Amino acid sequence: MPGHRELTLPPVVQRLLHTLQQAGYEAYVVGGCVRDSLMGRVPNDWDICTSALPDQLEQLFGGYPLLLNGKRHGTVAVVLEGHSWEITTFRQDGAYTDGRHPDSVRFVPDVCADLARRDFTVNAMAWSPDAGLIDPFGGRRDLAAGLLRCVGDPGARFAEDALRVLRAARFAAQLDFALDPATAAAALCCRDSVARIAPERLYTELDKLLAGPAAGRVLAEHGPLLAGALPEILPCIGCGQPGRWHCYDVWTHTAVAVGSIRAGGFDEPLRAHGDHSGPRVLRWAALLHDLGKPVCRTVGPDGAAHFPGHNQRGGQMARAILQRLRAPAYLIEGAPALVAMHDAPLPGSTPETLRLLHRRGPQFVRRLCQLKRADLAAHAQNEAVAARTAEVQRFLVQMERLAAGGCYRLSTLAVNGADALAAGLRPGPAVGQALNALLQAVMDGTLPNDRDALLGALREKRLS
Repeated sequence: MPGHRELTLPPVVQRLLHTLQQAGYEAYVVGGCVRDSLMGRVPNDWDICTSALPDQLEQLFGGYPLLLNGKRHGTVAVVLEGHSWEITTFRQDGAYTDGRHPDSVRFVPDVCADLARRDFTVNAMAWSPDAGLIDPFGGRRDLAAGLLRCVGDPGARFAEDALRVLRAARFAAQLDFALDPATAAAALCCRDSVARIAPERLYTELDKLLAGPAAGRVLAEHGPLLAGALPEILPCIGCGQPGRWHCYDVWTHTAVAVGSIRAGGFDEPLRAHGDHSGPRVLRWAALLHDLGKPVCRTVGPDGAAHFPGHNQRGGQMARAILQRLRAPAYLIEGAPALVAMHDAPLPGSTPETLRLLHRRGPQFVRRLCQLKRADLAAHAQNEAVAARTAEVQRFLVQMERLAAGGCYRLSTLAVNGADALAAGLRPGPAVGQALNALLQAVMDGTLPNDRDALLGALREKRLS
């Protein structure tokens, strides 16, 4: 980690700190930007805390555009170089009667009192070029240990703001940190308070968690905690899957599948094809793909578990969950469809593959293959699973070849509507019907995608 005086601040942040200090106020960068800088990362945002009161901030920076909607809670945002920079007065929070926001704030002159109100020690550090690192709660030590620990009493921190329960899991996934045992225990005790949080905030925290490099581990370790946001998790924990295919219960299998997406590079082919939303859809589909298993579980005479219909039931549950979380529309449409097909057999012939491409498009089929690969990576690693994995890979290669050069859209058919009219078909629905019939014949292999052959078929349709 860099030394205490080695943080590199953007010039505009240096300018704001200098202005405050020249006016006689204490000023520091604070929170996540200090944490990320000490970890050698480039911060996305820079927050500043200061001893200056909100009215003093407004007067000091009155020559710049200001955003004052947070002034009552001590925050004045200065607009510089096309970006707003938040400056907040040192403060202590009052009671949190709604379990989310302080009823009031009290401005204080001491930066350590301000840091004491923050959630985790790694977020409760401040820094300035003159004073160096202000770290009253051991955040730097916890960074070095890879530990996420609440500031002070963890039960009190989570009672103040229920969102911190999810933030604990999210930071653990993003930073690849362990939760301090007392912090983890308090978060679990407070998990039901998460129900108070706006669905959009739940979605945001879960989405950031899923994108974290340690998402799989955190899901596996903290499923009961996360059930506060997704109650559907609880029946999956301990839901056994005896038989030759599985070595985990449903929830651990889910966690391993999510973790395998990045570890196995299953999201990279999506990015390589310009599918920028695909990795997010894939992560959510992996999280949700087996939630239907507990309600569909049966056990055969041989003791093996079976889950008839869990694809379709899971797809319905995935849609309901994403709608409940008010997720983006593309995710509501994309992930449940993958869940509903994730365990279905792949097409076994060229005509079947072309028809799937026609119905769903290459992007969907590509995502489906990557979900299948992630799913299989979380199975027992035996010959049967290896054979299925190889089958998915072979299909993926064939699908990409057909997606690049096969005929599965009307736009790739060697004839068009003008040709149909020239062949003597009447304008109207008959033209579309004829072209679609030709496309089906080409996909089935009963006609080549050859202009002369298709024109001949159009002329026959005119006469029939």
